[in-house]
Amino acid sequence: MSDSGLVRRLIEGFLEMLAAERGAAANTIEAYRRDLLDYCAFLSKAGTGPLVVDTRIMRTYLQDLEIRGFQASSSARRLSSVRQLHRFLYIEGRRCDDPAAILEGPRQGRRLPKTLTLNDVDRLLLMAGEGIDDEARPLGERLRAARTFCLLEVLYATGLRVSELVSLPRSAESIRAPMLNIRGKGGRERLVPLSEPARAAIARYRSLLESRANAGGGPWLFPSDSVAGHITRQAFARDLKTVAGLAGIGAGRVSPHVLRHAFASHLLQNGADLRIVQELLGHADVSTTQIYTHVLDERMKAMVRDLHPLSDA
Repeated sequence: MSDSGLVRRLIEGFLEMLAAERGAAANTIEAYRRDLLDYCAFLSKAGTGPLVVDTRIMRTYLQDLEIRGFQASSSARRLSSVRQLHRFLYIEGRRCDDPAAILEGPRQGRRLPKTLTLNDVDRLLLMAGEGIDDEARPLGERLRAARTFCLLEVLYATGLRVSELVSLPRSAESIRAPMLNIRGKGGRERLVPLSEPARAAIARYRSLLESRANAGGGPWLFPSDSVAGHITRQAFARDLKTVAGLAGIGAGRVSPHVLRHAFASHLLQNGADLRIVQELLGHADVSTTQIYTHVLDERMKAMVRDLHPLSDA
């Protein structure tokens, strides 16, 4: 077997482990593959490979990423891929050491997630809902507005990932329980709440949809002519930015993911426990949810200010 063939086999073995043992999603697997092929191509040019490379050359790889203009966050992600590959090779007995264990990554500033205020969300919902019940408008316009309003309402009520949102099954409209069962990343299941306003938005949207000629049934709550059979993430993101512009909110500030952040941030601001928010978001590890600790910090400061007997001293 050629050196390149051996390297690909090592990478594929690692990716198979990610899929089988960690339930990694297809997009995650592809991201790891791209990172590791780039890393191993660098090693090949340096006359080495993953089974014999030392820490010194790995540091040179990180320097090369910086020269190529990679931001610290992107370099850190690639380093994470490299570390996990070498940990895998060590555990599998392909190496007797782990040269990545002592490797330090680029320092990153703490980047807070974009979010929206409660007033921003209210303005979005108000603008998205305008004209839905105006029977003088063409049915197609009313239907599109009702779909956008419904997607926005359900997203803010549940904190779903956009891929989970657009692919909700049609059965979601008839579920009477207060919780939806969602299958998320890696096939992990979780329960998320579905509020009464979200249910009402679904009912209004589906009523308009079914009044249209040849609306059809289908398995999706938000059907579309796309290849997937349901509205795409990109289509919803475009509609959401249009609504944001009409509401006077900069399009760059709004995306489906920002609405998911708003869901989490507003829950924490109102006293929710970080572990509960972790479960609702579908994060496998609470460390992922800890990007919201700035919200908890502000809440703690407010509690001390408002409750400590010497706060006015």
